[in-house]
Amino acid sequence: METPPLSSLQEEGEEEPTVEDSSAFSAAAVPPRPATHHSLHKYAPLDWSAYFDEERRVAILDTDDVFNVYTAGSEGPVVFCLHGGGYSGLSFALAASRMKDKTRVVAMDLRGHGKSTTNDDLDLSIETLTNDVIAVIRTMYGDLPPAIILVGHSMGGSVAVHVAARKEIRNLHGLVVVDVVEGTAMASLVHMQKILANRAQHFPSIEKAIEWSVKGGPLRNVESARVSIPSTLKYDESRECYTYSTPLEQTEKYWKGWYEGLSDKFLSCPVQKILLLAGTDRLDRALTIGQMQGKFQMVVVRHTGHAIQEDVPEEFASHILNFISRNKIGPNGVEIPGLIKKWQH
Repeated sequence: METPPLSSLQEEGEEEPTVEDSSAFSAAAVPPRPATHHSLHKYAPLDWSAYFDEERRVAILDTDDVFNVYTAGSEGPVVFCLHGGGYSGLSFALAASRMKDKTRVVAMDLRGHGKSTTNDDLDLSIETLTNDVIAVIRTMYGDLPPAIILVGHSMGGSVAVHVAARKEIRNLHGLVVVDVVEGTAMASLVHMQKILANRAQHFPSIEKAIEWSVKGGPLRNVESARVSIPSTLKYDESRECYTYSTPLEQTEKYWKGWYEGLSDKFLSCPVQKILLLAGTDRLDRALTIGQMQGKFQMVVVRHTGHAIQEDVPEEFASHILNFISRNKIGPNGVEIPGLIKKWQH
């Protein structure tokens, strides 16, 4: 059965998406959905343990904050993954399973998301999110961390840039930003409340939420949705249904701070950088000039929606592994001795 057009999924009286609604946040920004079949079994949840090796609780000293962290792999540099707003660490599950033979993968649930608990789950200010990530890395690795590559998707991409720009993480050797550009993101903010309101809000079952995520929502990969979507939901006793566990619509005062000045901050980060984009039309002026000057690598990933790491995990993983290999990033840092040996022969 072919997927119904997006318009047929909308409720009566709901406006058709306009051209200006086509942003990084909107369903209109993504390609056609694959054919799907109505089957509860097809949309049954999948457990994280098939993709990650371990789930850890990282308690931050002298606070009530406890962050949920998924880990995979036992050798190589650490690929530390930060998800977007409304997603969770399991957004990187399929990609992690494809990288863990060559790297260690860590994906945390950010504040207000997944299984993490803090004293203020609605404080999604860029400063707080940045402090959280630095605190988790320090708690996990102390003063002598292994080589780290920060990977951030959407809102998490902004957090990754801010963490790198603070220059407080020792042994940080790479920055991967996934489908977020300041110019497009800032222009999208005026539409974001409408986009959030137009999402399906309540689901009779987790399976129905997973089904909607690939039919009317942001994802294109059924397997990834089956792993990641359950961690973004909570059960509403009063309505006897499932709804989103992260109330993004209540965090509007922080949105501008996520993206303002992001391009210049990204370009200023003193590490190797790559920008993975789902479309070619999203570079703003600062990034266009920076790319022409060779300050970062850009890769356009075709046939994917906004969540590149979920929609095409094999390709996403290969881009990360190629980035690590090309920049000679080993488990403890850039492997200069190997380069010297090559030059001597």
